[in-house]
Amino acid sequence: MPDTFDYCDFGRKVIDIETKALQNLAQYINGSFSEACHLIASCAGKVIVMGMGKSGHIGNKIAATLASTGTPSFFVHPGEASHGDLGMIKKGDVVLAISNSGEASEILTLLPVIKRLGIPLISMTGKPESSMAKLAQTHLQITVEQEACPLNLAPTSSTTATLAMGDALAIALMEARGFTADDFALSHPGGALGRKLLLRIADVMHTGEMLPIVTEQATIKDALLEVSRKGLGMTAIIDREHKLSGVFTDGDLRRLLDNRIDIHNTTIGEVMTRNPATISPQVLAAEGLKLMEDRKISGLLVTENERLVGAFNMHDLLKAGVM
Repeated sequence: MPDTFDYCDFGRKVIDIETKALQNLAQYINGSFSEACHLIASCAGKVIVMGMGKSGHIGNKIAATLASTGTPSFFVHPGEASHGDLGMIKKGDVVLAISNSGEASEILTLLPVIKRLGIPLISMTGKPESSMAKLAQTHLQITVEQEACPLNLAPTSSTTATLAMGDALAIALMEARGFTADDFALSHPGGALGRKLLLRIADVMHTGEMLPIVTEQATIKDALLEVSRKGLGMTAIIDREHKLSGVFTDGDLRRLLDNRIDIHNTTIGEVMTRNPATISPQVLAAEGLKLMEDRKISGLLVTENERLVGAFNMHDLLKAGVM
């Protein structure tokens, strides 16, 4: 391979070709696309996605995207379907068959059985005159002018277009169903995404004996001892009716020391920060993180019906995997 080969230049050409393929794809979002969406939306069963080779790899991703956005779906390999896995497909399902040529023999072999079961077929091909396109109840066209491969052989632009068409299906259906962030969270309970969508302030806050609290009449020294004991870098201050009056933080202490205030005789009520930022225990922990970042603070007090119920800091969110 010549030392002068410009990898970056060729890489940009690939991106340019695939970008044009996606721009041209928009013309195929038409009545057939709407019909495919209606077929899937009215499906009582699952969407069964099929594809061979690279189309199969893309089909696997499309099935996963459908499933995670509210459309029950899974991938069935056409070769395995001919040897028993066809039993996974039942009346009430919809089959989405993918093939750029529209002539994948492994899929065409299955179509008579699928038709006999009365299962609607949606085909996704680059050839509207192909066998799969003609046999389908509705056809999604994914034609591209050229592959990004210089030999025009390796599936590149065509697989990119296929994936984008699958995303268009999944997200259109998601929007039509009114699929919410809470719905999304239920199908993503694991990992960082699940924690951000499921964890609420109530799941990470300190309560009971671990909650730092002093009264307005306590001295600054008493408040500092409470901050040290509870380890949150702050303490809440309550009035005689046990309602939240203010907060005192490590940052407040540094400012007091600069002003040479007597910590032994001055009450915390005289120096506390009044009307501190608070949050509800039912709010998502990720929203608490954003509030702290916006306010440039490292901890928050949690209130419910004007009563102090908890407290947490950045370390708690870090430990919970929210950040």
